[in-house]
Amino acid sequence: MPSFLLRSPLSRAGFLWATAVGWAWGALWSTGRIERRAGLWIFRGMPSWTHARGGVCVGACFLTGDTEPDDRVLNHERVHKIQWLRYGMMLPIMYLFAGRNPLTNRFEIEAGLEDGYYLPRR
Repeated sequence: MPSFLLRSPLSRAGFLWATAVGWAWGALWSTGRIERRAGLWIFRGMPSWTHARGGVCVGACFLTGDTEPDDRVLNHERVHKIQWLRYGMMLPIMYLFAGRNPLTNRFEIEAGLEDGYYLPRR
């Protein structure tokens, strides 16, 4: 990706669009508490089919199930938020090409495999 597109007005617009989509999806399906923590909007009580694995970060929104996310998970998801800011709407495409295996996906590795509970903490 050309460096002039990173953290650019275009990527910021993509981040804001993704956050709006995350808000709409979370408001539609969340049955739990909605709160703001660690710079993220957290939508709990999402049905499992509305997100992958233990949750998903869309812009500045973390969509997850019934379990309250701990500080480790929020740290992991905060890195994904920064990735959204950096890449904008290119992030979903780049993430797709990085693969579903979190142990080889560069975005999950950057966010911290231990904090994302993909690996035991050392």
